[in-house]
Amino acid sequence: MGFDTSGLLPLSDALQGMLEQLACCCDSEQQPLPEALGRVLASDIASPLAVPPFDNSAMDGYAVRLADLASGTPLIMAGKAFAGQPYQGEWPAGHCVRIMTGAPVPAGTDAVVMQEETQADGDRITFLAQPEPGQNIRRAGSDIGKGACVLPAGTRLTPREMPLLASLGVATVTVRRPLKVAIFSTGDELKPVGTPLAHGDIYDSNRYGVRAMLARMGCDCLDLGIIPDDPAQLRAAFIRADEEADVLITTGGVSVGEADFTKQLLDELGEIGFWKLAIKPGKPFAFGRLPRAWFFGLPGNPVSAMVTFDQLVQPALAKLAGQRFERPLQLQAIAAEPLKKSPGRLDFQRGVMSQGPNGLEVRSTGSQDSAVFSSLSRANCYIVLERERGRVAAGETVTVEPFGGLLL
Repeated sequence: MGFDTSGLLPLSDALQGMLEQLACCCDSEQQPLPEALGRVLASDIASPLAVPPFDNSAMDGYAVRLADLASGTPLIMAGKAFAGQPYQGEWPAGHCVRIMTGAPVPAGTDAVVMQEETQADGDRITFLAQPEPGQNIRRAGSDIGKGACVLPAGTRLTPREMPLLASLGVATVTVRRPLKVAIFSTGDELKPVGTPLAHGDIYDSNRYGVRAMLARMGCDCLDLGIIPDDPAQLRAAFIRADEEADVLITTGGVSVGEADFTKQLLDELGEIGFWKLAIKPGKPFAFGRLPRAWFFGLPGNPVSAMVTFDQLVQPALAKLAGQRFERPLQLQAIAAEPLKKSPGRLDFQRGVMSQGPNGLEVRSTGSQDSAVFSSLSRANCYIVLERERGRVAAGETVTVEPFGGLLL
């Protein structure tokens, strides 16, 4: 494993460098469908049946044969077909069948005429329009053919996929076991929430953000809490995480002036690269591996930790979990106000996008300091400003990236 630590590393290079070294590490297992929500499919799911399984009516109306309509005279209603109660009687020439949406069409049906295009006089039905062959008939397999792949391996099951699988009669699925991720925060100044603060102390907030994002990704979290700047305790935490988890994520201890001790410890246990990323917020970042587990070291500043997790760690964990991952959607918007920016780093400013009179527009949430977490809590998107771009004037076009599932 090699690491380029010279200069500022572009985000795309850092992400590519990580992903090239990672592979799925989660074994597969069988789970009942109700227990599989949020899990990642380990294999393709082929449909065991055609959908719909039979030709059925797309409308409430009348099943007809086109030859019977040729004379233009009314047809006699031979009977009725309902969903779950097919018409099974005789269907003489000159007759039609009353049919409801979803009911199987009787054998020989050429079309279904919607009831709004008919007039009924008792059992005598007059047709006001000439249907096309196949009109208002859902053909068997027109949605999903038998044996077709309905969900590929790597799909994370959401509420959208669950009814689809249930409609196919799939009772058990093969999924990946959850990725197990150990986390801890480092720093003598950090204190647990709910305890009083002494002068110079701050509450540990990063673990709450990281843990919440891991939950959204379906990971099992081993929370090791706050580890003080003590060599023995840090070493013990690294060893425990390596023994019990697939991944270790830490926050803090990777900035210039902080990393020397941590680097020595990690170099002893594994192979770690400390990078300076050409992004803002989130310049300091570490990646590597311990004897068994992969390692990600996030910056200590709260917004930096969240942004680097979202942009770098999320796709890496998805690959380790066997999940297909798509880069987030980016849109173009009009800056509704000036935005401060200095060339040199790709900037993920926090913004609020909304529909304006001239299209999509975006505003800053205020101070973009990486320690101001309220800038992220008020936002619904990143304003992604290119590395070499400078100050943005109101009215200029900028790229926005709506927050995905981790942050919403």
